[in-house]
Amino acid sequence: MTRAIMIQGAGSNVGKSMVVAGLLRAFRQQGLSVAPFKPQNMSNNAAVTADGGEIGRAQALQARAAGLDPLTDMNPVLLKPESDTGAQVIVQGRREATLRARDYGRLKASLLPRVLDSFHRLAGGRDLIVVEGAGSPAEVNLRLGDIANMGFAAAARVPVILLGDIDRGGVIAQIVGTHAVLPAADRALIRGFAINKFRGDPTLFAEGMEIIAARTGWQPLGILPWFAEAWRLPAEDIMDLARKPPAAGGRFRIAVPRLNRIANFDDLDPLHADPGITVDIVSPGRALPGDADLIIIPGSKATIADLAHLRAQGWDIDIRAHVRRGGHVVGLCGGYQMLGVRIEDPEGVEGPPGGIDGLGLLDVATVMTREKRLSLTAATDAVTGLPVQGYEIHIGRTHGPGCSRPWFRVGDRAEGAQSADGRIRGTYIHGVFGSDAFRSAFLSGFGLATPRVDYDYTVETTLDSLARHVTAHLDLDTLLNLAMPVLPPQDTSP
Repeated sequence: MTRAIMIQGAGSNVGKSMVVAGLLRAFRQQGLSVAPFKPQNMSNNAAVTADGGEIGRAQALQARAAGLDPLTDMNPVLLKPESDTGAQVIVQGRREATLRARDYGRLKASLLPRVLDSFHRLAGGRDLIVVEGAGSPAEVNLRLGDIANMGFAAAARVPVILLGDIDRGGVIAQIVGTHAVLPAADRALIRGFAINKFRGDPTLFAEGMEIIAARTGWQPLGILPWFAEAWRLPAEDIMDLARKPPAAGGRFRIAVPRLNRIANFDDLDPLHADPGITVDIVSPGRALPGDADLIIIPGSKATIADLAHLRAQGWDIDIRAHVRRGGHVVGLCGGYQMLGVRIEDPEGVEGPPGGIDGLGLLDVATVMTREKRLSLTAATDAVTGLPVQGYEIHIGRTHGPGCSRPWFRVGDRAEGAQSADGRIRGTYIHGVFGSDAFRSAFLSGFGLATPRVDYDYTVETTLDSLARHVTAHLDLDTLLNLAMPVLPPQDTSP
């Protein structure tokens, strides 16, 4: 019989995604058939699934930890912010609407049956589902209609483990405070707690664990020390790429402007993992460094708005200066669109209908369309013929004379564009740098020695190390005993 356990956080960014990935790999190594599940996620870092939809990138990593291909049922509701007050709503892998936060608040309760449908379908034939919450259940002002935390746990009858983050301080207050504000029925769903990101000697917090247990009645499951290898795994947040240990950074410098709606920045992960490379995420207010060897303009969930933001920071001037000095620029998806001469949005797909001049570094133009392209893509480098595995997830169609010099070929189709001298390149294919042979050849053009990092091997060995980490420091036997059988769906109709 399939069992399930849910990991919720006493706050945002407490490390839930990483811990869930470690648990999945650890239980898989014990011979269990496992799968990840997150009812609702908010992220512009998305992955294309084997069944043709999209889910949060963190759930794709968790699927890998479980030895599975990503499936839309692993993350049935994905919110992709397009502005400060609105987001694209993806349900079971497909775009349903773009809504303001207030309007989504009224909609989300109606999504619960579809969330539960995905959960029960995913559970079929497996031993254990490890569920990840979102944000914190202590946000009791959001409890009505909740599908991300206690609303889901109560509807699916799944027990909860609460994870606290000691690195940010006040972890006793995080957990005991959550106990204090939760309604009694939600409080009863929490069966245990654990502490994450401890630095130093964990025995020094033994008394803290006793205090939390005494005040909550919840089972202590352990203290997880800081996992120093986390930077080797795909980043969940763009600023995670800024946390690479200085000793692991290299002299080859890649500058990446941090766009307001940056998307699919997992493109940078294989470069970040290379000890010879430093990926410099340039925040607003900073100039792009003049000594950068390469500038990468990443994907964006709102290309026109982010291009205006790029100009407001003066980064367009920095990019042109970099090109005049003989520098190289790569544009990925939205970044590729920005490199062209013009972007038009006649139907107002991204915002008010209109258009904007591009950076003019590639002789191409883009027209935004409502149709979204979602595909796993196998391509070859148009010059070297080296294979590339990636994915496409974009709106808009790009055309123009520059496309006669494609960067890649997808079967008989030309894909992307590059300048006549090859210093400016753009593509819609995400994940191209994850292909080791292609990445090595690309970097060798800058004088970096080959072979480079075996990226897939690095991710796999780091997931194994994470599994050893959680096994050594958490009581997995008790956690597994706390997991409850997945019961048949309840009737959630009015």
